[in-house]
Amino acid sequence: MAIHKLNFGEFDEIDYHLIAIHTSLEDYRLAYFINQKLSINLGKSKDEVQINIKEGETAFSRFYYYDLEHAVSWNLIQNKNEVAQQKIDPVQNLFSNTKLEISTRVYLLPEFKKADYFLKIENTEDTMNATKIRTILNTIDNISAVYIVDTSKIKSKNNLIF
Repeated sequence: MAIHKLNFGEFDEIDYHLIAIHTSLEDYRLAYFINQKLSINLGKSKDEVQINIKEGETAFSRFYYYDLEHAVSWNLIQNKNEVAQQKIDPVQNLFSNTKLEISTRVYLLPEFKKADYFLKIENTEDTMNATKIRTILNTIDNISAVYIVDTSKIKSKNNLIF
């Protein structure tokens, strides 16, 4: 009987590029412009990225495209979202029946709070040039900054597993 061993070091390898995008565009408009410039077909995914935090649960919008020819998957993910909590005021006064709604800003990757979106390109061995993609994305109007994220500096890598 043969013995099979698993090397867990293989699971730690990062096989994606992450590009941060700063823009005031809505997610669907950004996806439209990225589709035009990169000749891909990002579409709104029903599977949003779910994150559980102490304030509650939130979902980040996601646009997805899988390129069959190159076996590359593209994800455009929102980085900023709001979590609304309802709180009942414990003080009895004239306005005691009112409910307070407190909203908190939540980030997919808290260490990159200024980035509005991330473009995650998976299964890119040597077929994709992230610098070329960054340069192309910089030509889109209303994008103020685009840069490649050093994946070794990401502390919340588990939020990118979906």
